Amino acid sequence: MYLQKISLVNFKNIESQTFTFEKKINCFVGNNGVGKTNVLDAIYYLSFSKSYFNPIAGQNIRHNQDFFVVEGDYLVNERLEKIICSLKRGQKKVLKRNGKVYDRFSDHIGQFPLVIISPADRDLIIEGSDTRRKFIDGVISQQDKQYLKTLISYNKVVSQRNALLKFFAANRTFDELNLNVYNEQLMLYGTEIFEKRKAFLKEFVPIFNEKYQMISNEKEKVALHYKSQLNDITFEELLKNNLEKDKILQYTSVGIHKDDLNFEIGEYPIKKFGSQGQQKSYLIALKLAQFEFIKKQSNITPILLLDDIFDKLDENRVSQIVDLVNKDEFGQIFITDTHFERTESVVKQSNKPYEIFNLSE
Repeated sequence: MYLQKISLVNFKNIESQTFTFEKKINCFVGNNGVGKTNVLDAIYYLSFSKSYFNPIAGQNIRHNQDFFVVEGDYLVNERLEKIICSLKRGQKKVLKRNGKVYDRFSDHIGQFPLVIISPADRDLIIEGSDTRRKFIDGVISQQDKQYLKTLISYNKVVSQRNALLKFFAANRTFDELNLNVYNEQLMLYGTEIFEKRKAFLKEFVPIFNEKYQMISNEKEKVALHYKSQLNDITFEELLKNNLEKDKILQYTSVGIHKDDLNFEIGEYPIKKFGSQGQQKSYLIALKLAQFEFIKKQSNITPILLLDDIFDKLDENRVSQIVDLVNKDEFGQIFITDTHFERTESVVKQSNKPYEIFNLSE
């Protein structure tokens, strides 16, 4: 699978532009603000029907315009696939595959797998547990539609249980039978999600460790741990032990919606003790492991987007990444950088066909 061509109209700062791509490596170079990352985001849009950087769809329409269109031509097993994503102000987003409109965007997820590595990934380290849970859920959901449905059901039950707890507090009443209806659903959905997350991480962590060792040249030891209240206790006991607390707080304070990932370097939190280069290496290893996991599960080689990847990395780590990318396990790769010479030097080392688009010209 590879993206042959993309056409953009009124997408972010791009008025109208078409790019025809190489099968292997494509680079966008130019000063900050010219739209390099916006092109990558448009490619991301074709896989996920949303922006990686801005969740508010209307803000991806170019200023003073009424709509945007992102159109992509893929070659999949010698078959042409056309994806069009468009949005008019005040209307719903439309996603089409070969002229047919999707009823549910979730049906499109996983059809054209993609992994992005970006400076925005630093949120995985510095933000709260919600960001890290979204990462796990996003990787699993690309390959497991049932997981996504279970997750949606679980979150709905949490909202319903929270509403009931608020009702109890407001009316100074308590109905254990009514609450147990939600508890049983939480236990059913929550335990299934916990087991799938645990199974995923058992397979994912060794891949992640291997990628980090390759990038760092085996100089540092890192770890990735799954932190869940269900590691030590059943969901039923958890809810029972925290019932009085939940009644006071008026929301569900325990469950798999509190799960987290601990990122460590040398047995210490990487957030506090990792340098910028180490943190970036950690995140790149995380995403390369995601790439390998998705490829293994789907038997499709994902597209790889590398946004500003060479910034804050020393030459040794850059060369390790180039060596990784040079391997045939990767398919089509898109790179952004501010330095034309650096980009050209890196892609020449890869010995793969490449195209460099200079957006400053």
